[in-house]
Order: sequence, then C-alpha cells, then structure tokens
Amino acid sequence: MRENGNNFLVLGAIFCGIVAAVHIGCAIFGGDWYRVLGAGEQLTEMSEQGHWYPPVITLVIASIFIVWSLYALSGARKILRLPFLRTVLCIISAILIFRALAFFIIMPLFPGNSLAFWIVSSAICFGIGALYTIGLVRAWPQLGAKSA
Repeated sequence: MRENGNNFLVLGAIFCGIVAAVHIGCAIFGGDWYRVLGAGEQLTEMSEQGHWYPPVITLVIASIFIVWSLYALSGARKILRLPFLRTVLCIISAILIFRALAFFIIMPLFPGNSLAFWIVSSAICFGIGALYTIGLVRAWPQLGAKSA
C-alpha cells in the first residue's frame, strides 16, 4: 500500500501538541519555565510579577499549535475533515518553514530571547514544517476528496 502522508501529518500533529503542552506549562508554572526555555528575562520577570501578558500570549500560541495539530489530524483522516483543509495545511507548512529559516529577521523584535532559544525553536519549527510539507505532498490526492 502506498504511503499517503498520514504518518507524516500524524507526527506533525503530535509535535504540535507537544509544543502546545510546553506553552501551557509555561503559562501555568510561570517564570522558571520561561527562563529554562529561553523566552527572555523580561517575559520571565513579568510572569514572576503576576502580569497578565505572559500567560495570555503563551496560551494564544498554544491555541494556534492545537488548531494546527487538529488540521494535521484532519489531513491524515484521523478526525473529521476541517474547512479549507488543503489551503490551511499549505499555510501552516509555509509559516513553520518561514519561521525556521527567517529567525534572524525576527530576532531583533525579541531581544531578550537567548540565541539557544532561536536555534532550538527554529530547528523545531523546521522539523514540524518538514513533516507537514511532506505529509501534505503525499496526501494531496486524498485531501481533494470531500469524505473524511
């Protein structure tokens, strides 16, 4: 039986779920988690002071990764077909690959983040983006069908 991309999309969904869980952990456990993950001292200190911004922005990011995970599972035909499936999977793949390759453009916007944060997070984005891209290409014919 020919590989249709399901395994790649399922792996992409799993890794997006892990990224979401780590972000939720940061929002719940606060400063130490932000610090260990290299999110920057400003965000860490804001979290330790109980400021609303760090957990809100972190939960927004987690929510995005949860939605992306659901789209990968939909593309893998593990859950119901979500709207605009092909288009959204293309956009997710592009965002992840762009984020991975263009981190040096984004870095100045977040000067508090460590270089290790940028390297590790970019590698993670590239890996997940590659899984989505390979899965999308391999599953493309099945993604055009309306049945889930």
